[in-house]
Amino acid sequence: MDVIYALIPGMIFLGLIMVGVLIWAVKSGQYDDLEGDAQRLLMDEDGNRKKRGKRRRKPTEGQAPKKDPGKNWPDAD
Repeated sequence: MDVIYALIPGMIFLGLIMVGVLIWAVKSGQYDDLEGDAQRLLMDEDGNRKKRGKRRRKPTEGQAPKKDPGKNWPDAD
């Protein structure tokens, strides 16, 4: 029973700290753009290259084609 007398004020204190962190996050703009990063992650980069007019150079004879540095997983080809 004596433990409850320590746990209740401790939980109230921890709850107030968490509310303070939430208020700080909202005021500092952490939740301003919830969908922007998700949309940028899913954007098609190949379509953007075509719009800008950039083309990939074909490798000359004897040279191995260079991989796109943006694609770094094993089966990127």
